[in-house]
Amino acid sequence: MRRLDQLEEGLIALLLAAMTLLTFAQVVARYVFNYSFVWALELTGVLFAWLIFLGMSYGVRVGAHIGVDAAIRLLGRRATRIVGIVAASACVAYAVLVTIGGVRYVQKMYEVGILMQDLPIAQWIPRLVLPLGFALLGLRFAWVLLRLLRGDDVHLLGDEARDALELKADGAEQAPR
Repeated sequence: MRRLDQLEEGLIALLLAAMTLLTFAQVVARYVFNYSFVWALELTGVLFAWLIFLGMSYGVRVGAHIGVDAAIRLLGRRATRIVGIVAASACVAYAVLVTIGGVRYVQKMYEVGILMQDLPIAQWIPRLVLPLGFALLGLRFAWVLLRLLRGDDVHLLGDEARDALELKADGAEQAPR
C-alpha cells in the first residue's frame, strides 16, 4: 500500500503542476505574444478530471472528505463502528458499480474510436481515469472497511472543528508577544 500511496501522491502533484504550468504558459502566450494554444483548454480539462478522480481516493486515505456527522457523534463507540461498516460497505459497492460501468463506457469509446476535439488522442484514453479512479476509490474504502472490521479507529471524514482549533492553537503559539 505504501508504494500505491506514493504513486498516488506523485501523480496528483504532477497533474497539479502540469495544469498550473500549462495554464501559465497559455496566459503568457495569449497576453504577451497574442497567440493561443488551441489544445490547452482541452488538455487542462483532462488533467483536471484526472486530478479529481485520483484525488477522491486520496481524500479517503487521509480522511479529508467532509460530511454531516452530527448524528454520528451522538452514537456510542459500538454504534458508530457499525454505522461506519455499513457506510464503508455501501461505498465499496458504489465504487465497484461505477468501476464496472466505467470499464464498459471506456470499451464503447474505444469501439467508436472518436478523437478528442483539439488533441490527436482517442477519447477513450483520457477517460480511462473513470474506472481507474473508482477502482482506486473502492480499494481505499475496502481498506477502511477491513480496518473497521478489525476494530481499528478509523475516521472517514475530516473534523473541521478540530482542525480549526488546532490552527488557532498553532497561531497562538507562534504569535509574537
